[in-house]
Amino acid sequence: MKKRIVAGMLVSLMAASMVACGGASDTASTDTTSDTAAAETTEDAGSDDAAASGDLITVGFAQVGHESDWRTASTNSVQAAFSEENGYDLQFVDCDNDSATQIEAVRQFIQDDVDYIVIDPIVSTGWDTVLTECEDAGIPVIVIDRTIDDSDKYVSWVGSEFMNEGLAAGTWLKDYAAAKGISDLNILVIEGSNGSSAQIGRTDGFKKIADAEGWTILDSQDGDFTQDGGQQVMESYCKSYEGKFNVVVCQNDNEAFGAMDAMKAAGVSYGVDKDVILISFDACKAGLEYVESGDINADFMCYPLQGEYCADIVQQLESGATVAKQTFMTEPWYVAEDILSSITYTNNAGEEVTEDLVVVTDAASQASY
Repeated sequence: MKKRIVAGMLVSLMAASMVACGGASDTASTDTTSDTAAAETTEDAGSDDAAASGDLITVGFAQVGHESDWRTASTNSVQAAFSEENGYDLQFVDCDNDSATQIEAVRQFIQDDVDYIVIDPIVSTGWDTVLTECEDAGIPVIVIDRTIDDSDKYVSWVGSEFMNEGLAAGTWLKDYAAAKGISDLNILVIEGSNGSSAQIGRTDGFKKIADAEGWTILDSQDGDFTQDGGQQVMESYCKSYEGKFNVVVCQNDNEAFGAMDAMKAAGVSYGVDKDVILISFDACKAGLEYVESGDINADFMCYPLQGEYCADIVQQLESGATVAKQTFMTEPWYVAEDILSSITYTNNAGEEVTEDLVVVTDAASQASY
């Protein structure tokens, strides 16, 4: 299909909109609830015209894999947004958490002469060469969820501030322990896939609070964002640190589900007023159900439904508009008890923020993805 944006226009567009990742001047902070209708309206208007003309926009999507509930929701969101009914021809590749496969998928998209490429990068480095190839081919790249740290040759990124998630989790634990009268915290961490921006941000953010408070992090191992991985790491922890830990931090819900199975088998109680405080990230429906039941003490949301935002970016590019270099999701923090109403911390942008804590109800858990 003939490119809608020629290489020269693309270079100009990228130069106009590009700032270093994390900069404030071109950062758009997006509310996942209030802006959804606007995004859908823009997307539908453009896609109806494309579908009517029979000129489908081709999009290649290189997804991380299928390791978690979060990932499934993310994939479904992009597939729904870039459906044929909406005026798109989507080429989807599940990269099964293999970085080499993901790079090859992007190169195949270039060979197939797609109009746009969407990437959820498995790791944050090793991208500059292939993104240069995309740029040379005149194909705009949209990055979602995880970040790319060694190249700025993409038109827009949509996702979460993972460092803030880690900072918020650490701050909540500090305030929660104080409210409960717990002075000695001995922590085990089950990390996500090493080298991913989600793992790096959540680890660094939480550790910043832990170091400031003098907490003991007994161990931190990779559970690969999977339930099996979380269970295997937790089984090892229960043997190696028997009776020595009272906090477990899992960097996504699926890891937490596995850790719960392992602790239950080892006779370790977890959750509200039990042996172990359990913290998780993602806040999928099943995760929030466990928060509601008191099995998970706190769950920090990472919003996965980014497909409509990607489609909106494509429609803006189709119309020749300049798009925001970054779009951050606005995400709530969920807790099992109402002993704290909010937390205050200095975020990754250096701003002191106060954010509400949401006590999970049945309506809240059922409304999640």
